[in-house]
Formats: sequence, C-alpha cells, structure tokens
Amino acid sequence: MTGSESDTPSESVEADPDSRLHGYLDRLDFWVTQRPLYVVAVFLVLTAFFVGGIGQITTETGTDEFTEDTPEFEALEEINDNFEAGFGEGTGSTQLIQRGENVLSKQGILRMLRAQHRLERNDDLRVGSTASVAQAVAQTVDPEAETLEEQVRAVEGATESEVREAARGAVDQPGMETLLSNDLNGNEPYAGATIGTVSHDVPTAGVEGDVDTLTLTRIQLQSEGVVDSVGGDIVVFGGGILDNEFGQVIGDSLQIVLPVVLVLILLFLVVAYRDVIDLLLGLVALVMAILWTFGFMGWTGIPFDQMMIALPVLLLAVGIDFGIHAVNRYKEERAAGLGIVEGMDAATDQLLVAFFIVTGTAVIGFGSNISSELGPIADFGVATAAGMVFTFLIFGVFMPSAKLYLDRLRQDSWIPEGPTKPLGGESRFGDVLNVGNVIASRAPVVFLVFVLVVTVGVGAYATNIDTSFDDEDFLPPEELPAYVDRFPAGLQPGEYTVTETINFLEDRFETGEDDEVTIYVEGPLHQDFALESIKRGGQDPPDAFIADEELEARSDGILDVIESRAEADEEFAELVERTDSTGNGVPDNNVDEVFEALLSSEHREQALNYVTEDLRSTRIVYSVESDAEPAEVSRNASVMAENFRMDATPTGQIVVMNAVIDIIFESAIVALLIALFFTALFLVAVYHFLEGRASLGVANLVPIVVAVVFLAGTMPALGIPLNALTATILSIAVGIGIAYSVHITHRFIDEYNGEPDVYESISTTLRGTGGALTGSMLTTAGGTGALALAITPVLGQFGLLMAISVFYSYVTSMVVLPSTLVIWSRYFG
Repeated sequence: MTGSESDTPSESVEADPDSRLHGYLDRLDFWVTQRPLYVVAVFLVLTAFFVGGIGQITTETGTDEFTEDTPEFEALEEINDNFEAGFGEGTGSTQLIQRGENVLSKQGILRMLRAQHRLERNDDLRVGSTASVAQAVAQTVDPEAETLEEQVRAVEGATESEVREAARGAVDQPGMETLLSNDLNGNEPYAGATIGTVSHDVPTAGVEGDVDTLTLTRIQLQSEGVVDSVGGDIVVFGGGILDNEFGQVIGDSLQIVLPVVLVLILLFLVVAYRDVIDLLLGLVALVMAILWTFGFMGWTGIPFDQMMIALPVLLLAVGIDFGIHAVNRYKEERAAGLGIVEGMDAATDQLLVAFFIVTGTAVIGFGSNISSELGPIADFGVATAAGMVFTFLIFGVFMPSAKLYLDRLRQDSWIPEGPTKPLGGESRFGDVLNVGNVIASRAPVVFLVFVLVVTVGVGAYATNIDTSFDDEDFLPPEELPAYVDRFPAGLQPGEYTVTETINFLEDRFETGEDDEVTIYVEGPLHQDFALESIKRGGQDPPDAFIADEELEARSDGILDVIESRAEADEEFAELVERTDSTGNGVPDNNVDEVFEALLSSEHREQALNYVTEDLRSTRIVYSVESDAEPAEVSRNASVMAENFRMDATPTGQIVVMNAVIDIIFESAIVALLIALFFTALFLVAVYHFLEGRASLGVANLVPIVVAVVFLAGTMPALGIPLNALTATILSIAVGIGIAYSVHITHRFIDEYNGEPDVYESISTTLRGTGGALTGSMLTTAGGTGALALAITPVLGQFGLLMAISVFYSYVTSMVVLPSTLVIWSRYFG
C-alpha cells in the first residue's frame, strides 16, 4: 500500500495478515492506484463484449410464463391433449362482446350475425367455426339455415315478432344463458350484452404445439377493423389482443418511467458529486452496470419480461450508493490532506471491503429468489444477483481507477480540480445526522426495547398481507392516472382496452371465459357406477359454484351429451331409460352399451370432447361465480372432487391461478428466510475473518430486520398485495438495505479500532459516512420511487415499496444501529 497515516482506517484492516480476502482486495487496490489506465482499458473491452449480448435478448409477455411449470397447469395440459379442444384461451379463439343495445332485438341479432359472417368471408382470418346466441335465434327462425349467410337472410326476412318469438325459444337452450348478460329477461326478450365466439385455424409453433400467438394477435387486430364495419358496439377480445397489450405496456412503461428516473437521479447526483466530471463518471459507471447485466441476460438466455423492467432501477439504486460512497470517501481523505494516490489508496482500503460485504449480502438477498418455483421470479433472482456482482466490479474497481486517472490529468492541466469537501462533516447537517448517537449516548437499552415492542406489533399487523396474481396486475387500469395526460405527446402511452373488457365481463356476465373449473376424473368409465358418480358429484355444490333450481352445479360434460343425444334419437332415449334403474336419466347398468351407441352416432365428436376414446377418463366443466375469490374456488373445487367415487382432480384456469398465488406467497417467505439466514451467516463469517468479531455481524443485521418488518407492515396498510413482482421485495429489501448498515458498521469498526471511544467513533461515522448515505438514500428513493408512475399496477407498487424500503433501511441504520453498536461495545467490544 502507498503510505498513509498510522491512524487511518486502512491500518486496522491490514492488521489481519492471514486473511485471504484482504490479499485479494489488496491486489485489486494495487491495480486501482498503480495501474488505473490498464484497469479502464480492460473494463471497456468487457463492456464491448457484454454489449454484444444485448442483441441476443428475447422478450416474453403475459402470465403464461408464470403458470407453465406448475403441476396444476401440467394437469390442464394433459386434459387439453386427451380431449378435443373447445373454445378457450390458447386454442385460437376470439370473443365478440356485443353491448350497447338489446342484443336479442332483430337489429342486435343481425349485427352479430353480420360481424361473424364478414369475419368468415375473410380468408386471412382463418375462421374455422362460429357460435353465438344470434345463430341459435336464426336457426330457430329457419332450422335449415346452416351457414352464416343463410342465417343472415333468414333473420332479415323475418318480422320483428317472429324474431322475438325465436329469441324466447333460443335463450332456453342449454348453454345460451352463459352467453348473455345478467340482465337477461327471457320473456321480453332482452339482454344488454352477449358473447359470440369465433375459432381460427391458427398454425402451431414450438415443440409443444402451442398456438402461434403472433399469428393469433395479427388475426384479432385485423378482426377489429372488420367488426367495426358492422356498426354498433362489438368488442374483439382474445389471447392475441391480451398478448399485444402485454407487449405494448413494457415499452410504454419504460418510456414514461426512465426519463423521470434519469432526471431525478441527475438532480440528486449533481448535489451529491458537485463536480461535472465526477457526475459524468458516475453516469458512465451506471450505464456500464446496466449494459453488463443486460448483456449477461442475452448471452445466458434469460428473457426480458415485465418483471425485468425493475432490474435497471435496482442496479441504479445500488450503483448510486456505491458511486456516492466511493467519491465521498475519497474526498474525506483528500480533505484530511492526502494526495490523489494516497487518498484513493486509503479510500479503497476501506471501501473495497465494505463493497465486498454489501455485494455478498445483496447477492444473497437478490439471489434468494432463485429458490422460487416460478421461472420468471427465479430468472429475476439470477439477473439481479449477477448485476450486483457487476456493480461491485464497476464501482469498486473501474470507477476509482478512472477517478484517479482523471484527477491526475486535471492536476496537470488547466481544468480545475473539483471540490474535495465531503457531504456531512462538522456542520448543521452533520449535527442532524448525529441524532442516532445522541440517543445511543443517553438511553440505548430503553430505546432498543421500545423499537423491539413496536417491531413486534408491526410484524403482527403484517400477517394481513394479501396475495394476488391476475392479468390485470400487469396491465394498466381501466382509467389511466390523470398525470399521464400531462406527458409530452411522444411519451403518451397507447390505447388499452383489455382491463375495461375484463371488468365488463365480470360485471355483466354471471360467468366469463375463465370462470370455470374442470374436474378431471379417471375411471374406467365403463363401470356401472361411473356416470351415477358424475351425477352425484355435481349435487348440492359449494357456494362458489353456480347451481340451478334443483341445486345441481351448472356443468358441461358427458351427461349433457347423453341427454342431448336422447332428445334427438328416440331409440337412444329408450336405451338410456332401459339402463337407468333410478329414473334420474343417468344410466347405471350396462354402461358399456350406452357408450358404444353414443360413440357410433353423430354425437361422437361431441362426446370425445369430454371422454377419452378408451373410456379411461373424463372431464366435467363447472361454471363458477365470476366474483368468487380464487382461493375459495380452489377450495370448493377440491370439495367437489372428493364427491366422486373415482379419482378426481380439480384444475382449470382459476385453479392454476390460485396455485400460482400460493407459490408466490411461499416464494416470498422462503426467499426472505433464505436471505436473512445466509446474510447472517455471511456477516458473522466476514466479521470473524476481518475483525475477529463475529458478533458484529449480528449487530449489523438488527436494523435490516426492523426495516423489513416495517416494510411488510406497510404493505397491508397501503393495500399492496404480494404479487409476482412485489413477492420479491422482502428479500430484495435485505439486499438493498444491508448496504446502509454495512457502511455504518464497517466505518464504525475502523474508527473504533483507532479510537476506542465508542461515542466518538459513532459520531465520526454518522457525520462522515452518514452524509454519503443520505445522498444515496435520496437519490435511490427518488429513482426507484419513480416506478410508481408506471401505468402497470405491479410496477407502480414495486417502485413505491422500493422507495419505502430504502427510506426504512436508511432510518434504521442511522438511528437504531448506533444504539445497537453501543450495546455491542459493552458486551463484545
């Protein structure tokens, strides 16, 4: 090391010659202070390498990436593979939501028929089949009208009274009620809205044969123009529209948030650095950290999704902290009279160790999310952990090297040297920062007991945290915030309709596209009791299931196909009656004969929609209340499954979503416990090897535990649930917040080793390092808090929680930690 005074912090750190860690850090220190230009050159070459990976990044949108690895989703995939596909998300289908008029009037029926007909005529839209109440009405008017063109002519040629009479009969047909809004009046007849469906022959993509979402999106966007030509108010809705808005919201969120983040960071950094060259150097280092991380994602195949929008903000948060500390600590040494090389030498002696500790704990905190069973959360953990390592290298090695090299150039040129006075110090501002020391010098025990009691109370309240997972979490609200209108035209977000459409479906329809639960029953079904078991399974259903007047769950299954066939074929009806010993219309003997007759009739394809050809399994699709909570639906579905004599498994979109909600909650708790446990081990080990004082690691953790508990308590107070992104906030709070306590603790022990007066050491630490922490907190909280401006709820909530987390970590480190260190010094110091 280059010479420094005997009482500088570096001396105490070097007092442990057996530490391999110090040996590695000393080598880094040598390259920083003695070979700065080589270091800068190496880092620029590495930057070029990582930039090459950015072009390899792929993007993923939507919520399917969260569900695809869950057992419930795999069960649903099995069902889709074993049975003929019907209408539904992911099967190339489009919903036509007609509203704004009496959809059962002649005009309303013609409007739906014409919309479906025009879509069918357009070969580019690959229409395979259509279904609607309007078609049922048209076929009631003219039973021979099989094509849409014939159905349009039939309704056009009918009188208003004929259409009304046909509509009265059509709405009573099985399944029609679910396609009409909940204001249906069958006698009038009247309904304010209806849903028509259009299936498309969309090519498959990928090894799993999934629907080509790009083609489906193109088809549905083109369908909007075709449907608009009909007039009225018909909304095109489906998976392609949803995917399009998922993709659009990423770009819109970035173009709103990033300019605000950059402006706020720039303003704070101007105050913190107070020097143009230092400011530019700090910005270059921040950009490098982001480029390295995104390049790493590209080279390793980690996709960019909605969660990754928060990644650059996290990197900025840690990078700003490192940058301000690096420059401020260097200025402290320069203000003490040391030269450029000597000052940087003394600063990096202390900072490299502190940065290493912060990076280690942050990698643990961020990386703990790798434990999640949900792929996107695990990917987020990998990317953020890697980004932390890159940030350490750039701000711990590159930035000091570049700063030293530039200051040498400035010393030998006409460019004046920037201010060397650090933030804080002996000033009124420094007196404010020293408040924690004042409390610690008067009543540390009483204060810590008070903090403990309040923390326990907040922790108890935190148990009220809710959990959420829904498409709307990732999409803008129905009405965008008023501040969006004040942005310049270039920053205005696009038009979003999905949330409004989903809300409309939930409000106006008793059951929507996703308001279904499927019970997957494994037979064999040729057993005489099999069909009777299915019948009994739907009787007296739980509250979340929609029931008819006879208290039977509304469902679609093989029993409905048998009933439909019996109504159309007298001979089959006699067979059903002959094999039904109870008189309830369900065969309970010679079931093999019933299935043989059914599968050899024209109802074969309809039957194979619900049973496998080998009669080993069947599915029953139950309708549930659209406003029922997913947890309630899943619990009720499990109860329903237990009513079957055969093996029955509940699945379906709602059940899958609830499974993800359970995993989100589990991921949040497990990641937090992993973060706290391994952070504690890491801190204890590091302080044991560096200082021979393992207990200091425990003291270091106290303010972070308090901050995390307060953060968890704040979430239910603000009505913010644990969702796909906020589930990571608790473990991230450990990774981000530990930086504040580490900087205080490490600076304190350096001062304490040279000056055993604990209060003087704390005062020096708070006035010196506390100033840099304040600048870092303001910049980081402002930058991350800007995410609250994002038009997606999940990002806005995450940004707000990040800002609150940073503030809590700063306050607890500045106020709670000093009293903790005083108690530590009494018993372990």
